[in-house]
Amino acid sequence: MRELTELKAETTTWRDLERKARDAAGLLDLAIEENHTEIAAEVAREVPEIEQTLSALEFNLLFSGDHDHNNAILSIHSGAGGTESQDWAQMLMRMFLRYGDVKGYQTEILEDMPGDEAGIKSTTIRFAGQYAYGRLKAERGVHRLVRLSPFDANHRRHTSFALIEVMPEIENAVEVEIKPDEVKIDIFHASGHGGQNVQKVSTAVRLTHVPTGIIVTCQNERSQLQNKENAFKVLRSRLVELEIEKKEQEKARLKGKHVEAGWGNQIRSYVLHPYQMVKDHRTDYETSRTDLVLDGELDAFIESYLKSQVGQV
Repeated sequence: MRELTELKAETTTWRDLERKARDAAGLLDLAIEENHTEIAAEVAREVPEIEQTLSALEFNLLFSGDHDHNNAILSIHSGAGGTESQDWAQMLMRMFLRYGDVKGYQTEILEDMPGDEAGIKSTTIRFAGQYAYGRLKAERGVHRLVRLSPFDANHRRHTSFALIEVMPEIENAVEVEIKPDEVKIDIFHASGHGGQNVQKVSTAVRLTHVPTGIIVTCQNERSQLQNKENAFKVLRSRLVELEIEKKEQEKARLKGKHVEAGWGNQIRSYVLHPYQMVKDHRTDYETSRTDLVLDGELDAFIESYLKSQVGQV
């Protein structure tokens, strides 16, 4: 039903745009025929809006993947480097949460593990909204930060890494089967930063999928049942992502292209010193407005990546 509603809304948008363009063309013909400057000016004011809507709809045509319409589950993992990388992971967490706000997505932190001194070791965030996975899948990979360290008394330059994983949220188990006897469920006390919100009872849930070794932890809800449901959502999504990766690796093998998995190649660098630059190494798109990017303005990077993938089947 949700898919049907979305398709109807998309069809209505295209038809409304067609009507506006047809009406504008008719008014322009009338203005030319009668030499009516006021009507011509009215049409001129409507054209930018029509062009903007058309551009947005054309961009949506890039979302042709099986799961591009789905909600997204995004995980951030700090790399080697202790406090530096953990602080970088938290900066990325803020960046993606701000991006979610900009796009009007509903965001929910499913799990986060605080760093030893600052930042976070890892976090998992759910993004709910149209094309959430289609957009955020462009962020999957290693993100590198170069800056003067705020944690170094000598203010030396440091390089930090964080890994971003993005998976589609699957609402049913049609595409993957999770057998109850293959999942180990552990219940434990939720940990936190302290204060009155620390759980006094065992509500945190850890799932271990025995065949794959995938471990999922959810602890942010007060209800054990809710944490368990969220954990199974994440587990199902990770199993689906595993299947997607297998298919992509098989395609790459057939094409003869070697795919380096892991931390070998960063997809994007964020340089804050000695100059200001964010550069995507897959598309060569770059900007000096590092402040805007870290505040969630990612559309240009995502659009350039998605356009570069057209025809890459």
